[in-house]
Amino acid sequence: MRHAVSEPSVHESHPTDTHAAGDRELAPTARGRTSRPEPDCPVEVALAAVSGRWTTLVLRELMGGPLGFSELRERLPDLSAKVLSQRLRELRERGLLSVERRRGFPVRTRYTLTGAGRALRPLLIELYATGEALLATGPAAASDRPQA
Repeated sequence: MRHAVSEPSVHESHPTDTHAAGDRELAPTARGRTSRPEPDCPVEVALAAVSGRWTTLVLRELMGGPLGFSELRERLPDLSAKVLSQRLRELRERGLLSVERRRGFPVRTRYTLTGAGRALRPLLIELYATGEALLATGPAAASDRPQA
């Protein structure tokens, strides 16, 4: 005879397992099979890498090669100097960007993506494709959502 309180039911799972955790494509390793966002979850790490308004556009521009601050401002004219400085600092702190200061007057600064920064290229491509697909569904997708 089973005691219902002391023995887990056949349908119970580990507290960190989720329903989708069985999908090995969505969560191929244990780090992704948690029931809440964890700092070492690969999805959370990837999302943090591209988080922040304008970050994806700065990354996109730097995918073509090193650029200076002024060149980035020219390519993204609606981005303020203050926000650009913040994004560049954040990308450097995340290990996605390296900074080279060249001697002379005025001092020239070049921003280059690191290997980790260049590794974001497929993610940015997939995010764009997914966004296009979501936009293509249009307002009909909104009517498919449950009403609150």
